[in-house]
Amino acid sequence: MSKQSTPLASGWTLHLADGGSIPATVPGSSHIDLLAAGLIEDPYAGRNELDVAWVGRADWRYDTVLPNVPEGCEQTDLVFEGLDTVATVTLDGVELGRTRNMHRSYRFDVTGLARGGTPLSVFLTSAYTEAEALRERLGPRPNAYPVPFNYIRKMACSFGWDWGPTLVTAGMWRPVRVESWNTARLASVRPLVTVADGVGRVEAHLAVERTEPGEARPLLVTLEVDGVLATTRVPAGSTSSTAEVQVPDPALWWPRGYGDQPLYTCRVVLADAGTGAELDVWERRIGFRSVRLDQNEDAHGTAFTITVNGTPVFARGVNWIPDDALPARVTPDRYRHRLRQAAEAGVNLVRVWGGGIYEDDAFYDACDELGLLAWQDFLFACATYPEEQPLRGEVEAEARENVVRLMPHPSLVLWNGNNENLWGFRDWQWEDELAGDSWGEGYYLGLLPRIVAELDPTRPYYAGSPWSGSWDHHPNDPAHGTSHFWEVWNRRDYTDYLKDVPRFAAEFGWQAPPAYATLRQALPDEDLAPDSPGVLHHQKAEDGNGKLNRGLAQHFSAPATFDDWHYLTQVNQARAIATGVAHWRSHWPVCAGTVVWQLNDCWPVTSWAAIDGAGRLKPLYHELRRLYADRLLTFQTREGARVLAVDNQSPEPWAGNANVRRLQVDGTALAEETIAFTVPPRSVATFPVTTEIKDRHRELLVADAGELRDIALDCEDHEFAYPPAEMTLVPAPAADGFTLAVTAGTLVRDLLLQADRLAPSAQADTGLMTLLPGETRTLTVTGVSLSDLTPGALRAALFTVNET
Repeated sequence: MSKQSTPLASGWTLHLADGGSIPATVPGSSHIDLLAAGLIEDPYAGRNELDVAWVGRADWRYDTVLPNVPEGCEQTDLVFEGLDTVATVTLDGVELGRTRNMHRSYRFDVTGLARGGTPLSVFLTSAYTEAEALRERLGPRPNAYPVPFNYIRKMACSFGWDWGPTLVTAGMWRPVRVESWNTARLASVRPLVTVADGVGRVEAHLAVERTEPGEARPLLVTLEVDGVLATTRVPAGSTSSTAEVQVPDPALWWPRGYGDQPLYTCRVVLADAGTGAELDVWERRIGFRSVRLDQNEDAHGTAFTITVNGTPVFARGVNWIPDDALPARVTPDRYRHRLRQAAEAGVNLVRVWGGGIYEDDAFYDACDELGLLAWQDFLFACATYPEEQPLRGEVEAEARENVVRLMPHPSLVLWNGNNENLWGFRDWQWEDELAGDSWGEGYYLGLLPRIVAELDPTRPYYAGSPWSGSWDHHPNDPAHGTSHFWEVWNRRDYTDYLKDVPRFAAEFGWQAPPAYATLRQALPDEDLAPDSPGVLHHQKAEDGNGKLNRGLAQHFSAPATFDDWHYLTQVNQARAIATGVAHWRSHWPVCAGTVVWQLNDCWPVTSWAAIDGAGRLKPLYHELRRLYADRLLTFQTREGARVLAVDNQSPEPWAGNANVRRLQVDGTALAEETIAFTVPPRSVATFPVTTEIKDRHRELLVADAGELRDIALDCEDHEFAYPPAEMTLVPAPAADGFTLAVTAGTLVRDLLLQADRLAPSAQADTGLMTLLPGETRTLTVTGVSLSDLTPGALRAALFTVNET
């Protein structure tokens, strides 16, 4: 009889401190259950986060009874795919085991105990209790935040971050099941997938667990890929085996924009060699591709270039955080939707950040299908991590499990040791404070690379981000390896991005508030202002609003109203990221990637995200679509002189003419030049611009090549003589909404329709756009009909720099 699995997804109750109980959801958490029962208010609304802080400090108990399990099986296991986090599991009052790691699964042998109606309990101790006790025992370690998340293997940002709420979860956050089986089962399958000389090779390394009666039985393993089969005999008593197939001329898997994403079913069947009976099956989708990390030294320093199938890739990336502060709520459909949004913005790489989780397989499945390269951090972020037991054993166990779990995915191209910890040791006074205590270096430079080399030699490992490749260079040296750029935003204007040409910009970002409707839904009764209580509560960054305002003051006059502040901070965010991406992208192949902080949010908050916590697109998202398109036209500077950068990351040559005009603010053409260009595939060329602005307060440069455009001023916006915006608006009904044709009577700078002000469900297909006098652009709005709009609503939802 094959292995049988019985989900334990219903019939659970959560017990309360007063002795009562409420229905519970599994997978889920105590916050989710308390919300469903109406016992707490939405922690994302108002300042409710503070009112539910007690939930994370409390201990909890979940109860259910086992369903009927198959009879006649030699072994029965109780399997928890994810326990969050410090748990004691009992069955009929018998303790099965204790856990202390959210990032791994647990399996308990319940043979002879598992019968229908048997009571099952999971006791969950507050993560604070565990972490604080371990800190007391091991001694203090430096941390970027004042909570001991570095003493427990749990999603670090549960304890709060500079973009996230403090919601310390507890529960069974991934599925629970009972497995019944005979003779043997596949404990793990580790497929090494390689391709060389036109032949795809799959070498499947198997770990087998046997029952006591199954010890004496020989087994058969069949590996099948694309109709090619290999059968291997596993001798009696053996608990490991290897099977290999070779697939001739496989179609290669490519990142999006470089080719297709063919996926092949890889199937492993374990059978009894004597009877031929099928015992267990493992099935995943794989892709044939090679990946290498180019770290060669050259005249510019040390490269960091991801190469797929021998082709260097410019990484158009985004950083990913957990999409919900209550991660059990993230469904496969939600993963797919969010990642499709990334792909539609031109993204080809998603970095899973080290303060979150190893995401569900549904995340990586979507990356496989969409051609999104996945960079996976091991889960260490912004702190020193003790290397003593029990943490060291937990770190090794979770790393081994997740490397094996995720390695079938062709989208996964890089294992990264940590986020900012090597940098922090050198620059954040950690070295002196530690006074020789362990802090994680042994993980990043020892344990983790050994595990990856042993289990997954098909992929590169890198010790951290930022990291220069060795202690011979500063960890955040832009000339070597990966770099993070946080002095910009924290202390400097975004124009300072122009001072560096990094080998790989792995983190940089600029804040802006979420969409207006997102703020209004989170703060329904508040008189919104930049410093109103609720708005400030939904700003978690240290002096976040101060940095926003100082950033605005560099470029704009002080906003007179909240609406102006809200709009201008979003403009500033888009311009900041455009400055960095366009500059660094123009230096390809010296700079081999930009990974914007960040794609998504986990709740409604002012943050660096392009998609806010309610899933609404900020202007930055639309700007990323321009910046991450295959072809980009921008004004840049080389050796003090203005040039036009023609950036062609497409697979075809790009030939054409760029028209550069010097215009007065009223649209009058004062000078013009044509730049003929031919740029090979995956290349950038720069061309001198001879046309110069004479009156920096009233003139601008405009470069056009086909549908691409860039605009340059020689002064800040608050110094430029913008005219009052004149626009003619012509709306027309359309499917699911309407179109809006906007004709500019004057120069209209950074026009934005905030569609969510028309209706919370409304979306526009266009972000910031600049129109010259006489030009017309047509936007499409969905989620609201013209008949639902009040007179003047459209004009009130339109914002432009001219009017702030």
